[in-house]
Amino acid sequence: MQALMRALLFVVLLVFGGQANAADGQTAPAPFKPEELEQLVAPIALYPDSLLAQVLMASTYPLEVVEAQRWRQANPNLKDKALEDALQKQGWDASVKSLTAFPQVLQMMNDKLDWTQKLGDAFLAQQKDVLDAAQRLRTKAQAQGNLKSGKEQTVSTDSSGSTTVIKIEPAQPEVVYVPTYNPTVVYGPWPYPAYTPYYWYPPGYVAGAAFFSFTAGVVVGAALWGGCNWGRGDVNINVNRYNNFNRTNISNSNWNHNVDHRRGVQYRDNATQQRYRGNRTGADSREAFRGRADQERGQLGNVDKGSLRERPGTGQNRQHSTGTRDARTSSQGGFERGAADRRTSTDRSPSRDFAGQRDHSFNQMDRGGMARQDSLRGASSRGQISRPVPGRGGGRR
Repeated sequence: MQALMRALLFVVLLVFGGQANAADGQTAPAPFKPEELEQLVAPIALYPDSLLAQVLMASTYPLEVVEAQRWRQANPNLKDKALEDALQKQGWDASVKSLTAFPQVLQMMNDKLDWTQKLGDAFLAQQKDVLDAAQRLRTKAQAQGNLKSGKEQTVSTDSSGSTTVIKIEPAQPEVVYVPTYNPTVVYGPWPYPAYTPYYWYPPGYVAGAAFFSFTAGVVVGAALWGGCNWGRGDVNINVNRYNNFNRTNISNSNWNHNVDHRRGVQYRDNATQQRYRGNRTGADSREAFRGRADQERGQLGNVDKGSLRERPGTGQNRQHSTGTRDARTSSQGGFERGAADRRTSTDRSPSRDFAGQRDHSFNQMDRGGMARQDSLRGASSRGQISRPVPGRGGGRR
């Protein structure tokens, strides 16, 4: 019954959410503040440039992130060519597929969907501002002595343009070490008490043992094909590596968000909705809703959640857009906010407190945030039960 109610709640929120936003008024939400953007990118700003770019791309497809994580959990031993072969049968965006080579990153994004969706919303609306926020944090980490070259990575500074840019690249192009760090420490004193940074404990991580460390090196082959165009303020694609990994043949190095891989997840505001969906929203929503409640009852009423299998791929020919807290061991991973999170009455963060126990770090969120997460998870479960109609082609380039 609970699964059924969640699925029905998903239908209502997904179908009518965007229409409600438009009906409530034409006032768009305020842009993300610089301090809010730093809060969002704090967990990933010190990732290698290419991985950072692909995380940002993938964050705009939160439902596919959920599906990919479930699939990866069911196929933990796939790697190298076997992994790439298996991915050809999946219909996710290429950026989401690429993160299956980084299970820790994919798990973080799946576990904390509210953060993932908010990061994607910010990236779609303010791409340059998001990248600028990452550069500010890199500058702070470098000033604290916490960002430097080593056997895992090469850190370089480019002052050829109007601003100084800090680049992070793998020391070996085919091997990537993903950093794990506490943003409340690595960047120095955090200046925004109302926007304390997000951070995440991976499974088995001993909080307090080290505030900056690396995971074991991951041999990624061609899975890293993204890039940050710091001067222009956007992300791009290494065409050769992208084609090798995705077994396709694109020629345009520009990245464009592909609405088909959004899979019906509503955008943050009406302007973004119109930008990517145009006038399709109303007709698509009405068509999607017709008979959906009955379908949910029929398909979900007697489903054993443990028996679900991953949604079959939607075809190989579909193009894809690239579109120290206290010392303790986390067994499941946790995503928390700094203990210094204190709010003033005049400047409250739109997000909710995340201080607290690891496994319940999102328990203090508003009901809307939880509903969004339940909606996405419910959509993923529903997608595994019945095969959706394949998308209409690939991304715009």
